[in-house]
Amino acid sequence: MRILGIDPGLRTTGFGVVDLEGQKLRYVASGTIRTDKVEQGLLPQRLKVLYDGIHEVIARYEPACSAVEIVFVNVNPQATLLLGQARGACLTALVTCDLPVAEYTALQMKKAVAGHGKAQKAQVQEMVKRLLNLPTLPGPDAADALGLAITHAHAGHVMHQLAQETSLARTTSGMYRAGRSK
Repeated sequence: MRILGIDPGLRTTGFGVVDLEGQKLRYVASGTIRTDKVEQGLLPQRLKVLYDGIHEVIARYEPACSAVEIVFVNVNPQATLLLGQARGACLTALVTCDLPVAEYTALQMKKAVAGHGKAQKAQVQEMVKRLLNLPTLPGPDAADALGLAITHAHAGHVMHQLAQETSLARTTSGMYRAGRSK
């Protein structure tokens, strides 16, 4: 199974592709999609670069599924909103290509890859290098994306089973019914 990991960012979005063959992981590719050539005030054009970039990665590597980092609110609300829009462009690109999308927090990824949720970027890079037997360290954004793909390779099937059999399954409480709330 080929897995595409995405670490969304408005300036730099990391991607990483791994193959899962039985219990073995094999590195396929990684890199970044950068929007810094587009003027900073042109948000729609920057989002299009991300959308098109994800489409290009999917067309080139033909993954079977994807894993994307869940974004949480940070100190700067404006930065959080911009990051959320970048994540939305990435998610839209994935689902328009009919790829299943799994979502993991940075904490979950760091625990799966480095063994603890407070791992620094350099620790994640080093562990990704070791787990995938890479000759050099991947860049920080690509390492996070590869980490998400690794997390999904190891935990995806378990998380799916839990969601089907436990309270993790989506319920209708808190959702709109027939387009309106009660």
